[in-house]
Amino acid sequence: MDDLGSRLRHAREERGLSLKGIATRTKISAVALEALERNDLTRLPGGIFGRAFVRAYAVELGLDPDTVVADFQSSLEESERLAAERGANRVEITDDDREFLERQRRAVRILRIVVAIVAAAALLFVTWRVRQAWQPGTPTGAPESTQSP
Repeated sequence: MDDLGSRLRHAREERGLSLKGIATRTKISAVALEALERNDLTRLPGGIFGRAFVRAYAVELGLDPDTVVADFQSSLEESERLAAERGANRVEITDDDREFLERQRRAVRILRIVVAIVAAAALLFVTWRVRQAWQPGTPTGAPESTQSP
């Protein structure tokens, strides 16, 4: 129980206080207080507002606000450092990957062109058949009768 969130939750539970009650008295959302107890510092506002939330929560719990804010600040810095390390460990895109992606883009472009040509040809064929069917004097499907006078 050495992290800040656990200590705050433990202090709240020892005093028999509910998150909802504290949220009402401090005007801080219960969601933000829950996030603080879970050490999900990304859900808290940044800068002075986050520190003000932590200070108000510590006062409500009867804890030393300066100590709690200092612990919060060090936890926040550690969280940001870890996030920066994760960002630095991103996989680089190699030249082979770029070539593969370019081949895929070309293939998709060619496929679009082929589909457009096939669609245009189909449209022309349908138009030709419809015009042929509507031409006067050319019955469709009726055999010509050959009667002799």
